Amino acid sequence: MQRRGIMQAAGAGLAASLAGPASVRAQSASTLRFTPQQDVVTLDPVTTTSYATRNHGYMVFDTLYGMDANFQPTPQMVEGHTIENDGKLWNLTLRPGLKFHDGEPVLAKDCVASLKRWARRDPFGGLLMAATDELSAPDDRTIRFRLKAPFPLLPMALGKASVPVCAMMPERLANTDPFRQVTELIGSGPFRYKADERVPGSLNVYTKFEGYVPRPNGTPSWTAGPKVVNFDRVEWRVMPDPSTATNALIAGEADWQEYAYHDQLTLLRRARNVRVATNDPTGFVGMMQVNHLQAPFNNPAIRRALWGGIDQTATMQALVGTSDPGLFHVPLGYFCPGTPMASNVGLDVLTGPRDMAKVKQAVIDAGYKGEPVLLMVPSTSAGLAVMGTVAEDTLKQAGFNVEVYAVEFNTMLQRRNRKGPVSDGGWSAYVTNWAGMDWLNPAMHIALRGAGEAGYAGWATIPRLEELRTAWFSAPDQAAQAAICRDMQEVGMREVPYYPLGQYLQPTAFRSNIQGILPGFATFWNVKRA
Repeated sequence: MQRRGIMQAAGAGLAASLAGPASVRAQSASTLRFTPQQDVVTLDPVTTTSYATRNHGYMVFDTLYGMDANFQPTPQMVEGHTIENDGKLWNLTLRPGLKFHDGEPVLAKDCVASLKRWARRDPFGGLLMAATDELSAPDDRTIRFRLKAPFPLLPMALGKASVPVCAMMPERLANTDPFRQVTELIGSGPFRYKADERVPGSLNVYTKFEGYVPRPNGTPSWTAGPKVVNFDRVEWRVMPDPSTATNALIAGEADWQEYAYHDQLTLLRRARNVRVATNDPTGFVGMMQVNHLQAPFNNPAIRRALWGGIDQTATMQALVGTSDPGLFHVPLGYFCPGTPMASNVGLDVLTGPRDMAKVKQAVIDAGYKGEPVLLMVPSTSAGLAVMGTVAEDTLKQAGFNVEVYAVEFNTMLQRRNRKGPVSDGGWSAYVTNWAGMDWLNPAMHIALRGAGEAGYAGWATIPRLEELRTAWFSAPDQAAQAAICRDMQEVGMREVPYYPLGQYLQPTAFRSNIQGILPGFATFWNVKRA
């Protein structure tokens, strides 16, 4: 199937209803109309790795630290911190005047409860808690960590821009079981969430929080610096069909389209009063996760045999086209290209021509017995649908008995938690993508784990990978960290926790009168209408 046909098929029949032209024209100049890449289904940013929820979370909630464009943590809600007792005592001081959306002040006890809840869902946070003897609030503005051993990455843990979000919320909500969503969205972020205006699958609305206190200094950069809001209202209007979203932007019925779909770039670049930009140099990294608990991918020899069939170039070209090779990078290993932990160790298997007949025989020799392979493909994401089509073709050519389960993305997230066989509603493989920043290092890389059923969905048991990951946290400098990551990649290529499918850059598009969009994922402070 041709790439354009794949993209159109992925979006067919999914168009959301648009407001009529008269209604659009009546919108106030103080309203920003945004087209997200998908609807927000899970509203609690602690309980999911969804990027739509992450973007939503940063509007409603604030974080103790932010992350700038150099991937460095900087104080956000905190005024600063002090370190004592040879690195084992940290005192974080909250900025004065912080308020929640219900008018109550942000207190250190709220943050302590929020940190404990978040850490039960975030691996980096879990490591921090494991290194902590006591987390307390000795007064209303002080958050105190008494550590068992020095943990110099503490600000990075609390300020990382990867999922899940380390969101600060009132203590009464933060006491919610971290495996259940909170019942209210009361944060201290720059926007309030208008739950009364929500239309699932179509509309989410946010209004400026007048009580928000931006940082008094610094430069806006990713999630760091002053968060100054210039719009009274932001509307997320969901348009799953790429053509519908593109036409709405060109017609002036939308102000900003989160994803300028690669299949639509030529049209967008030719349009009057529309600009296309690539704001995140880390882009997205694609992967095919396999189920290590069930046949056939519980067999490491079968996983290794499939390497010869993984064609990252074909996957990326199907996704972004062939006219602009600068929009993708291959070969991709287990860390984001162009960042300090990335290397080419072990990637020779991904280069050169693919010989699928040879791969098919290797899969048989490795012990494949014709077991059904259920491949989950998110049908509501045009890009993931494309990656899924290539993955399906690869698996079939490699001789696997493949059944494709095309499913809404959030439904896939629920099903992937099932550990049983396909016959009991389980799965064998699925395609997904991550922001490149989530693959910066072992601390943020949720998918690169060997912790078995305690790890990421796929449940790879690779003890050596876990040993190296633990060693990374105590490495004395970046050079030592990078050496450990080279070893981790070598182990990954041998044991195959999952298959990297390539890195691609994701442009965004907006009306030419919209200014101040910051690098990184979609944030809504600093943005204004000219």
